[in-house]
Amino acid sequence: MLKMGSKIGILGGGQLARMLAVSASRIGYLAHVYDPDPSSPAFEVVSNKTIGSFKDTCLLKRFAKTVDVMTYEFENVPEAALIDIEKIIPIFPRKNALAISQNRIEEKKFFQSLGLKTAQYALVNSFESFLAAEVVIKTPSILKTCSDGYDGKGQLRITGSTKKSEVKKHLLQGPCVLESFVPFYKEISVIIARSNEGQVVSYDPGENIHESGILKKTIVPSEIPRKVQLDSVIIAGKIINALNYVGVLGVELFLKRNGELLVNEIAPRVHNSGHWTQNGCAIDQFEQ
Repeated sequence: MLKMGSKIGILGGGQLARMLAVSASRIGYLAHVYDPDPSSPAFEVVSNKTIGSFKDTCLLKRFAKTVDVMTYEFENVPEAALIDIEKIIPIFPRKNALAISQNRIEEKKFFQSLGLKTAQYALVNSFESFLAAEVVIKTPSILKTCSDGYDGKGQLRITGSTKKSEVKKHLLQGPCVLESFVPFYKEISVIIARSNEGQVVSYDPGENIHESGILKKTIVPSEIPRKVQLDSVIIAGKIINALNYVGVLGVELFLKRNGELLVNEIAPRVHNSGHWTQNGCAIDQFEQ
């Protein structure tokens, strides 16, 4: 348990870091934010900030020595940066969750190792492997970069009219995964948290509505059947315990019309679909 007045280091200075810093101040903690962008939103609400690259090992180490514990607000922080920091200060969530979430193939392998269902997929690292994967996955499908994809970025929908040049251009971004297009009925997100002692709590699952790949609305209470809500929380619980996770985790799932739940992805951080907790709960996801 952190003593009152302790300082929390946050890697990344976006909107989530800003909300984390504000919540930390409400419950007696300080925040020191690290980000390469001088105009980062979180810098406006903290007394301590460091502007620097996530590749600047020396600066990251100096930053780590100023705080009592470290976290991050987005999943594209280079794992190498955390390796150096971890030698100085504890980092939560632990970097194993970050590494899994940064690679779509590893993420799906992890889910399946827990007996959880995902969309059908295949690794694609060349146009020839794309053609082979397309025979199995069929169309429509989605070609996603294995890394650096969020808010609909790094994705190309594959249909019968997709041009060869579009696919080749997309593959220039690096290894990809071809996923079957899931005709889901609803998308669900579970915001779940786990303590260092293994206590697990979950907020009510929300129903998400996206527009152009970006979350537009989360509905809570949702119209999802109670049994499905409980099943989604159980799935999220399996994931968070298997990771020996500490912190708040977002788990996104697809609900098919036949009632089947498929795990889409995890976000090892507070999540946009949990913003409703700020006004809807006694303890919001940021305070949690």
